[in-house]
Amino acid sequence: MTNRVVENYQRDEEMMILIFAQWCVNHDLNPIEIYERAYPQQKQNEALNKALDSTISKEESEYIPDETLFAVLSMFGNEELAFTVSEVTKKG
Repeated sequence: MTNRVVENYQRDEEMMILIFAQWCVNHDLNPIEIYERAYPQQKQNEALNKALDSTISKEESEYIPDETLFAVLSMFGNEELAFTVSEVTKKG
């Protein structure tokens, strides 16, 4: 049972990272740069690199509302990343 919970969490976390990466692609933003700005103390994020391999062009992608991205980031406690995304969108 514990393994199943962990696997579900990891799968959901991977989906959150993919949503973030695709949202960035859709807005012509570099997800690695935004992530590093939010978490400068962390080394390269392998999960983000993996997610980037799964993104598609913004022309092929469905629209991802900002509110959806913020909700997903919040569910996983990524307030720093949500704040950084918010700053980027205000500047844009």
